[in-house]
Amino acid sequence: MALMVRRLVQLYAGLALYGLGIALQVASGLGNDPWDVLHQGLSRRFGLSIGAWIIIAGAVVMLAWIPLRQRPGLGTISNVLLVGVFTDLFLYVLPAPEAPAARWAFLVAAVLLGGFATGCYIGAGLGPGARDGLMTGLAARGHSIRVVRTTIEVAVLAAGWLLGGTVGVGTVLYAVAIGPLAHYFVPALEIRRPARQEPAAPRREEPAPSPAPAEANAR
Repeated sequence: MALMVRRLVQLYAGLALYGLGIALQVASGLGNDPWDVLHQGLSRRFGLSIGAWIIIAGAVVMLAWIPLRQRPGLGTISNVLLVGVFTDLFLYVLPAPEAPAARWAFLVAAVLLGGFATGCYIGAGLGPGARDGLMTGLAARGHSIRVVRTTIEVAVLAAGWLLGGTVGVGTVLYAVAIGPLAHYFVPALEIRRPARQEPAAPRREEPAPSPAPAEANAR
């Protein structure tokens, strides 16, 4: 029970921090990560908030899990529903940075939070995000996960840029830094189940030595 509570706390803390990281990067105006270039482009072109498009895009991506026979976990569904909500909440309360130093501080904090938050929600072990699950599902069909990830992110980046999303130095910084950060934080924050202790085998008693046969009668 205590282990599950810890996993849930880490999951939802990670999702909240992930939404904060997205909001900081968007507010910096220095360039979003590829998926948020798409979400922002959709928001600018068709209306609705960035958070709403994060939820819609996540739900659409989850539909692609069906032919891949991927099973969403609680963490997957929570990711789809809550990251967009947290993003809109933090975009509402964060100040708009004007000084270049403040914008860079927002960007660096966003990238670091993205890596840490990824470690939190994946390390909770309750299911990957919808986009991560799509990539791993395609990779399980025999495709290189690096090729799959690069292809998907280049495609959504290009689509988002054409729709008016912000591409800039922040996009490049995120792409370069998120892999090493996730590589460090995911195992560091992984919640492992305690090893099951096998019951001790009953002690086997050695049989008592049989009495020595009677000595033969003297001749």
